[in-house]
Amino acid sequence: MIIESLSGVRAHDKDMSDVFLKAYAAAFVAKVGASRIVVGRDTRKSGERIMDTIIEGIRNAGAKVINIGICPTPTVQYATYYHQAQGGISITASHNPLPWNGLKFINGDGEFLNAEAMKELQESRMEFERKLPLAPAELPEIIEAKDAVDHHVTDVLNLHYINLEKIREKKFKVVFDAVNGAAFEAGPKLLESLGCEVVAINCDGKKDFPRTPEPTQENLKELEEAVKKNNADIGFAVDPDGDRLAIVDEKGRAASEEVTLVMAAKIMLQRVISVDKEIVTNLSTTMALDKIAQQYGGKVTRTPVGEINVVEELHAGEGILGGEGNGGIILPYTNRGRDSLAGMALILYLLVFENKTVSEIMDTIPTYVMVKKKIETTIADLDNELEKLEEIKEPEDVDDRDGLKLIFENSWVHIRKSNTEPIVRVIAEAPTREEAEVLASKFVNYFK
Repeated sequence: MIIESLSGVRAHDKDMSDVFLKAYAAAFVAKVGASRIVVGRDTRKSGERIMDTIIEGIRNAGAKVINIGICPTPTVQYATYYHQAQGGISITASHNPLPWNGLKFINGDGEFLNAEAMKELQESRMEFERKLPLAPAELPEIIEAKDAVDHHVTDVLNLHYINLEKIREKKFKVVFDAVNGAAFEAGPKLLESLGCEVVAINCDGKKDFPRTPEPTQENLKELEEAVKKNNADIGFAVDPDGDRLAIVDEKGRAASEEVTLVMAAKIMLQRVISVDKEIVTNLSTTMALDKIAQQYGGKVTRTPVGEINVVEELHAGEGILGGEGNGGIILPYTNRGRDSLAGMALILYLLVFENKTVSEIMDTIPTYVMVKKKIETTIADLDNELEKLEEIKEPEDVDDRDGLKLIFENSWVHIRKSNTEPIVRVIAEAPTREEAEVLASKFVNYFK
């Protein structure tokens, strides 16, 4: 199975043939007009074969390769911009479990390709697959740049919105769970640079993922126990490519991944002097973000789901922070995508700035419960069906930019096709789980 979408390519590794990979490499070199491409990968064993093939394809297409090895996707983004390359490729399937792997494509500004550019790239890949370019007589060089993580960490440490010395004075004890993924080195390195005592778990890049890799509450039992056992101030968990961040409080309780962006917004809204104090997020992110923004004189602008949609909206306005409710924090002053390293720095500074524990800060965040359902449906024309759903219950507002979102007085439901899986997602949020379940079930049942 191969899924080509706004988010790039995801597939079972065996389904990505050498011809398929070289065609994508050649198409990407042509698309971005590259003379140099940055390439990095996560820790999946299949990544070694895929990376070798991608590098060969890039060189056959006439471009140099800057090989930064195993590192988080946000590091690939940062390195692309840092090295002034014309593009970057991160070899990862993000939070997908084994045997999935994939490709994420990055432009010269360190941003993911947008929907139009990805569509053009995918069409070009099919053309190149029919006729791959012949290798030049002299292949372009491979530049080994294994200091990419160091440069990325240094950039985060230079953020002028955080006070490094105040964080270091606290000497936080932090448990960090890399799920044996790409952030196994970068996470502890950043935290130690912030003066933290780090307890590293699942930080062996040579081992397989020890748990379901998505950093959701139900998958963080080991981290919860480690926080309690070590009497830590906080626990952080990331996904295999290190762009998503989840939090466990000092009592050993995993927070909803939605809380990560809300906590980051709390510190940015208090620290940044801006007329609008705009936070940009997608349509499926918690309404608690709106409440926090209102509290500090800010506003929330929403986009269709997809990281690049949030990034483009940040460019269009003067957003001080972007992100997604899956634990993704986009800090435009340091990187052009979701960055767990920047997220950890912001959240640790929030603890210092408010002089509170994680649980005390979480008590100040409005409480909502989000329910997420997946549906396998045979309905071919989903958009046509969604038009009928508006009549199920009269909403206060309707947003049809990405599937259909029905917004009520104190709840909402969003029905949309997934960008990364062959399913329909139904996401509902309300003050209680019962209300959210009832709201979600109403629409899930429609498709059965």
